[in-house]
Amino acid sequence: MNDCEKRSVLCETPLMGWLLSLLGCLLAFESGPGLHAAEKTPPKKPTIHVLQCEDFEVTGRGDAAQWKKSEWVALEKRANAKHDYGARFKMLYSPKGVYVLFDGTDKILTATMTEDFLDLWNEDVFECFFWTDERHPIYFEYEISPLGYELPIIIPNLDGKFLGWRPWHYEGDRKTRKAVTSYGLPQTPKTEVAGWRAEVFIPYQLLEPLGNVPPKPGTHWRANFYRVDYDDKKATEWDWARVGRSFHDYRSFGTIIFD
Repeated sequence: MNDCEKRSVLCETPLMGWLLSLLGCLLAFESGPGLHAAEKTPPKKPTIHVLQCEDFEVTGRGDAAQWKKSEWVALEKRANAKHDYGARFKMLYSPKGVYVLFDGTDKILTATMTEDFLDLWNEDVFECFFWTDERHPIYFEYEISPLGYELPIIIPNLDGKFLGWRPWHYEGDRKTRKAVTSYGLPQTPKTEVAGWRAEVFIPYQLLEPLGNVPPKPGTHWRANFYRVDYDDKKATEWDWARVGRSFHDYRSFGTIIFD
């Protein structure tokens, strides 16, 4: 009996047939759609269009007529969220700078810091990041607290190592304009509220020497928008473009297109 005849006889035995059938099922599982279905698809990077506007004064209420041009964009809660609050933003741009309006529901203003340039992210805060020129891993970060204190910094992110640098000669036309309001009561530490809103103007002069500034119609910036809330000693985070563990995952930022 040659080798071919021997294999034929083995295949005809009940035990060998069952083993071959099992092997076929395993191979089909490994190569079939079940394995691919388990693989995680990277989240799609969002895009928004930012409209031009005339310059206006910020009040913290978002009641300037120019804001009627812009639609609210929702922020999405990240994993392990502890609070059932909402968060959203709007954005416009003018010949002199960009405007951002943040809005979120809340119950308590967890904010005690009363100076600019502190570690505001350790308390309730809204944030935006603008990566204006994708040729360089350098971007602008802005944070604002419910008490109206701010953290504007430029961040070089080199091989995942990042550190914020404070603006030099931060005065005059280089300085932001900002205002904050809360729903119901004046914003003070630990105030019980229904929510709060922050309105910010960021001049292009503050963003120097970043590339691709000022934007023109058709200009693209990579960007992201965030919120963090710490009520009841529990943290909830929101983002617009889904990033990894760090808000500084700049390669996952979304895109803003200036119209």
